[in-house]
Amino acid sequence: MRPAVEAEKAGIPSVVVTLTNFVTVAQLAARAAGIDDLRTAEYPGAIGVHLPEIREKIINVLFDQIIDGLTKPGTGQASRAAGVFDPEEIVCRGSFDDVNHHFKGNEWTDGLPIVPPTRQRIEEFLRYTDRPPHEQVAILPQANLRAVPWNIAVNGVMAGCRPEDMPILIAAAEAIGDEHFNLNNIGTTWGITPYLLVNGPIIQQLRIEHAGQLISRGPNPALGRALGLIIRNIAGYRPGKNQMGTFGYPLAFALAENEAESPWEPYHVEHGFRREASTVTVGTTLNWGWPPSPYTRPDKSGAQSALELMCIELTKKPCLPLFAEGGPKGHISDVTFLLTPPVAKALADGGYSKGQIREYVYQNARVPVRELEWMMRYGLVEVQTVRGKVEAGLYPRDFLVGPDELVRVVSSPDIIHIVVCGDGGRNRMKTLDSGYTHFTTKEIKLPRGWDKLLAGRRA
Repeated sequence: MRPAVEAEKAGIPSVVVTLTNFVTVAQLAARAAGIDDLRTAEYPGAIGVHLPEIREKIINVLFDQIIDGLTKPGTGQASRAAGVFDPEEIVCRGSFDDVNHHFKGNEWTDGLPIVPPTRQRIEEFLRYTDRPPHEQVAILPQANLRAVPWNIAVNGVMAGCRPEDMPILIAAAEAIGDEHFNLNNIGTTWGITPYLLVNGPIIQQLRIEHAGQLISRGPNPALGRALGLIIRNIAGYRPGKNQMGTFGYPLAFALAENEAESPWEPYHVEHGFRREASTVTVGTTLNWGWPPSPYTRPDKSGAQSALELMCIELTKKPCLPLFAEGGPKGHISDVTFLLTPPVAKALADGGYSKGQIREYVYQNARVPVRELEWMMRYGLVEVQTVRGKVEAGLYPRDFLVGPDELVRVVSSPDIIHIVVCGDGGRNRMKTLDSGYTHFTTKEIKLPRGWDKLLAGRRA
């Protein structure tokens, strides 16, 4: 789709071939890139299960649409500037039920009741930032709207956040607006769910949960929900339109690292931030699956069992052919291991740093070439081969071995992230794997008089 948009801008007529369910997402993506009237040719049905019929459908269904799109004038016009609107305009007056009915009807909610974002509530949030209400924090694709403190606060109020959560929400909006995060592809049919990881002193200051049941307690659920609403209302993603998760999307969530019980330096320090700084990291995941229980004896066997389970976890992920992709454009997947304190301690007692754990998993998470190719053929949309990916520069040449030879399924140790959190009384780990987006961390900027503001809230 994107090459077609660039061709249209250059005056070259183009047609995008797409499935019927994806016409809307193609048009919205084109509009975000500057083309209002994208020409499309619709292939009916799911192409992955129509292989014997593809030729017939191209001839009888697609061909005439492509010819019409390329020969009829008057399409592919550049987008007109959007009308100016007042972001402080009152859009609804009435009862709690009236507000919720109006907001839900406009697709501004996630389907659950929201807290009405009154001026008074928004202004209370704005006390917790030194930024002017309409100063640009980021521009969020696909809608390409400006995220500013005012509309960030609106979504924070709706989600049920506290005013003092505002610095985290601003940093989160900045993170998803960073080109590195790649928000433009969050609408994939994979259904990737965004989440927040908080580090630093703000964890204790705002009592963000980092121990047992952490995503379901304290301020964490509201923080995650606010991230989801920001992606919906500022980035402009709507389920079934340009957010195409095949089975839908769980609500976004938030967690904090248990820095006090981690045997290693905190995640944000590991990535170059000062220990006394507070940060928020945005990641995504495809799953919230079964958490295995590694053997955690205080000797080498405990560390070894945890390492081997981490390797096994990666080799059982359905998108493992994508984990291995690197090449000139870099990796397209991230993997995060959430380790409870007992598991982290067993690894540290075994002499392993985070860097050594990443390197071990990188070297030892392996599958036979035969299994990798089977997954490419029957588990992904595009039918490819290991040799084809090597020739495209996506896999290294050492993948050119026999079908029963083992190859790595991780492109680099750098795609592996390790966070200590969760129930301190259980030996559990959880593997969050994703694609297209990349872990992005931003420092949380606190307002002047932060301590005084917090003291006033607690009084």
